Amino acid sequence: MLRIVPANQAACDDLQVVFGDRGTGHVCQCQRYKLSPGESFGVVPREERMLRLWDQTDCGNPGSDRTTGLVGYLGDQPVAWCAVEPRSAYQGLLRVYKIPWEGRDEDRTDPTVWAITCLFTRAGHRRRGHSKEMTLAAVEFARSRGARAVEAYPITVKNVIPEELHVGTPDTFAAAGLVEVSRPTKRRIVMRREFG
Repeated sequence: MLRIVPANQAACDDLQVVFGDRGTGHVCQCQRYKLSPGESFGVVPREERMLRLWDQTDCGNPGSDRTTGLVGYLGDQPVAWCAVEPRSAYQGLLRVYKIPWEGRDEDRTDPTVWAITCLFTRAGHRRRGHSKEMTLAAVEFARSRGARAVEAYPITVKNVIPEELHVGTPDTFAAAGLVEVSRPTKRRIVMRREFG
């Protein structure tokens, strides 16, 4: 079982241990939906994306009241990451990503709707149920911070390792009480859990 903490309570180096030194996590640094208009992975160097993640999470600052995710530890080893914060904090999600909006008419900037946009488990620790643990913790974290709902956008393609895609599966989110509310494409669905 993981010990899960808000990312501000984790050392910045622990985030980098989770994302590794190669692969998509290393490249992305959880910035896919955080890039500003005109920015891309080709324009913003990985080191800059890493520094942005550190700033967003306020890692290494346990007294902070702000962060953008959770870190999961197995013993003293950081092994998992989950990005969760108000949906309105994800510029790219609001601006260009159509999945959350197809067939739905709601305020994109509502800060009481939170989004789980990334689940990532370090190589060597995958397929052990850590994503479900991280999702359960993310739902509780969102609720404790005033969310009235939390959403996720899992992939439905079979025979894909979801940890490599950073999105989770429908089963992962269903275990935390999220239910399907929209199916905008064959590959992606929108799942949501309302509170109270």
